Amino acid sequence: MSHDASVLFNRLLARGKFRHVQILLKVAELGSLQRAADSIGMTQSSVTQGLAYLERLLEVQLFERHARGARPTQACEDLLPVARRMLIGVADGAEVVTARRQRIGGAIRLVASVGAMNGLLLNVLPRFAQRHPDVTVHLSEAEGDDQLLAIARGEADLVACRRPPVIPEGWQFMPVREDRFAVLARADHPLARKRSLGWPQLADETWLLAPTGSAARERFDELTANLPHPIRTYPVVTRSTAMLWWLSQQENLLSFLPLNFVRPLLDAGLLRELKLRPLYMLEPLGLMFPIAGPFGAWRQLVDFMNPEVPH
Repeated sequence: MSHDASVLFNRLLARGKFRHVQILLKVAELGSLQRAADSIGMTQSSVTQGLAYLERLLEVQLFERHARGARPTQACEDLLPVARRMLIGVADGAEVVTARRQRIGGAIRLVASVGAMNGLLLNVLPRFAQRHPDVTVHLSEAEGDDQLLAIARGEADLVACRRPPVIPEGWQFMPVREDRFAVLARADHPLARKRSLGWPQLADETWLLAPTGSAARERFDELTANLPHPIRTYPVVTRSTAMLWWLSQQENLLSFLPLNFVRPLLDAGLLRELKLRPLYMLEPLGLMFPIAGPFGAWRQLVDFMNPEVPH
């Protein structure tokens, strides 16, 4: 940290307030001092004074005032992501303290991918809550690099995900459920009754694609590259399970996705896996957790999800 940054850091510690962060974010969001004041239960003059104090503290202009309100400066735009993380941290801290006061079992900060939520946690967390009603689980969604950032920032006790290519230092991965790719359709799709299918039989179907860069899309592109002609695609690209289900009810569409990603729709009978052979396996879903350090309430969830521990 440079000398100037150190001086500013110490000044913020001594004279800054969380309310200043809230004012900054609300004015940037709403573009109006009056609307920001109304949204957080303050007077406009108090918001104006708080914003002016913050600008003096930082020695930088944060907003350009104009007839219709306030516009963030570039300095303010640079500061907004940091301010959001600060306020989220305050909210998380309040949740943790409240959980500790109300439940003697403590709290778990669990970060999970959508696939892990659908394939693991929907089934596990209700049963864990019955077994450990004194433990509060704070569940948030994140994918890939955002999971690693949560670990690096100390914002996660556990991460539910697919086994990553590289596991962060000081952490380990426990596999819980195997996974594979699947071809999916609505339950009454004409191909749903077929006992066995190969790619030549799927070449003329219309496909709802996963986004470019996803593991499902990369594998799908590899598998369909050598078909006799380009596949037909639906003009929507999405990973949304709600949109997948809805569009599949309206059209004869097929999708290629991880099986556990759509587990709730399969269990409810809203989608069906087509009997495509061969099967295409994926890295398993599981939990990442610290190897050492203080073992908090999160250890109970690890033990609860450990497939080698009898329950």
